[in-house]
Amino acid sequence: MQHKTLPLMIAVALGVMSVGAQASGYRFGSQSVAAQGTAEANGAEANDATTIFANPAGLSRLDGMQMSVGATVVVPHSTFSDAGSTRFTGQPTGGTAPDDYVPTAVMAPSFYLSKKINDQWSVGLGSFVPYGTKINYGNTWTGRYALTDVKLQSLTLNPSASFKLNEQHAFGFGIDAEFMKAELGQAVDVPGSIVALSTGAGAAQGALLAKQIAALGGNPALLRTAGDAHGSNDGKDWGWGFNLGYMFTLDQNTRFGLAYRSSISHQLRGSTIWDFSKVTTDPVVNGVLSAASHKVNSAALVALRTPETLSANVFHQFDSKLSGMADITFVRHNRLGDLDIQFPGTTEGAEVIRQQWKNTIRVSLGGNYAYNEKLTLRAGVAYDESPVKNAELTHPALPDSTRIQYSFGANWKVANNASIDLAYSYLNFKDARINYTNQCNPLMTTCTGNGETTRGNYQTHLQLIGLAYNYKF
Repeated sequence: MQHKTLPLMIAVALGVMSVGAQASGYRFGSQSVAAQGTAEANGAEANDATTIFANPAGLSRLDGMQMSVGATVVVPHSTFSDAGSTRFTGQPTGGTAPDDYVPTAVMAPSFYLSKKINDQWSVGLGSFVPYGTKINYGNTWTGRYALTDVKLQSLTLNPSASFKLNEQHAFGFGIDAEFMKAELGQAVDVPGSIVALSTGAGAAQGALLAKQIAALGGNPALLRTAGDAHGSNDGKDWGWGFNLGYMFTLDQNTRFGLAYRSSISHQLRGSTIWDFSKVTTDPVVNGVLSAASHKVNSAALVALRTPETLSANVFHQFDSKLSGMADITFVRHNRLGDLDIQFPGTTEGAEVIRQQWKNTIRVSLGGNYAYNEKLTLRAGVAYDESPVKNAELTHPALPDSTRIQYSFGANWKVANNASIDLAYSYLNFKDARINYTNQCNPLMTTCTGNGETTRGNYQTHLQLIGLAYNYKF
């Protein structure tokens, strides 16, 4: 018998493929509160230091030294209804419905600083959270053999510079230093494996296990009431990339922007711990089952590359009060096929995560209205595609779907050199159906997996609340 489950951070393997607030997938909040107010349509506006994220060429439009410190609170709401999840044996997984599996709120901070060196050169530094997630389904939910809990954290440091060739053309570039840390938990289907070893071709091996337990002084009758084991994983890594920007100023009222953010290579290294201590009340039985599973605490590794993004945007000042803007962002997800997650130094076969994401497009429209000299109102709407192709390639770590974002915001000048940005967004996700089957079962020796099929439906929406303080030195 060889009980196996997903080895390394599935959430990282799936989630980091989405890039920042411009992409679907594990999108985490907003990297700019001002941009959030327009549903991220303001890439060509370049009105404050947060242009470092959207388009570093926009640094050429900023005078003196400027700072923006912000935070976005993500308030998620999601429900799951099971539609017949099964073990690899075809039997129902049993268990409970997940309750409150997403946090009440999660906060993502951001910091930007810009400095104009001379008429041609400007520099800046950005620090932001590109993506993240926190889900805890619990150890008894119906899809526990796919995932029990996951936590993904990330941080990007983005030093940047811009060069202004003339009044029309400006260029920008930056270096991306990206840190990721993840934790993952998952049940191990011991009960299903015992059932499979009680009949058919596995009966002889099952009888041998019972004899071994009895010989060691254990109670083999407890095999009939055995519960799940559990695996937990963690890992972290730094990766490096770059971003480029170009801004064309047609006249004092109209400008266009292009921005590119590169792929980043990661070698996520961590550890895996298997816990069989609660499978039964008999330590002897638990020890025999653990040894038979051939699971050993070990290192874990997954190599992956995040997809690049390409954005095009426009800004136009219609009159002294009203301005409009638009953005379209392409995310190259299709370079990512199935993922092989490995246990270096062990005989454990790799886990193959069927992913096969598709390329996505995000389109957003927004506008500003100068209510008076101190107050500017913002609004925007965005349509954001999901990279997940279908229910058969949807995993509980990323029950993603296409969404529409509605945003409202404001900028309030509290002094000649200081202002506050506020933003609120509502993201309505299309209902997501999941019918994911792990194609490796616990009795196979060449690969890792529970062989479960997780079936159900997700209903999700998010609220984003942003607050930022801007200061000009």
